[in-house]
Amino acid sequence: MQITSLDPQPRSYAQGALLTGAERILFVSGQVPETPDGTVPGDFAGQCRLAWRNVLGVLAGAGMTERNLVKVTIFLADRRDRAENARIRHEVLGDHHPALTIIITGIYDEAWLLEIEAVAAA
Repeated sequence: MQITSLDPQPRSYAQGALLTGAERILFVSGQVPETPDGTVPGDFAGQCRLAWRNVLGVLAGAGMTERNLVKVTIFLADRRDRAENARIRHEVLGDHHPALTIIITGIYDEAWLLEIEAVAAA
């Protein structure tokens, strides 16, 4: 399988991601910043890292890593969190550049500051 990033950008995303030779595709439901016991960090950075940790956990369950991500959609409750979101996304993804959409919207639970869904392939 190969993911070719089309017009990669500096902050770990690309204008497109061309997928060839995949045998498995994983659709990751929206992952929220909540632990299994219901704990939600009080700050955006903590919530963002936890939501990403939850995404990575689903990927690991399918035998995949962040390198398998083809498309990521991030829902932010507040546009003021854009820069920190980009910084943490870059920490997680490094030089991997999946296709990306960020939407500013109301989030299901008022305690959550973001939600992340994804598509991965292997």
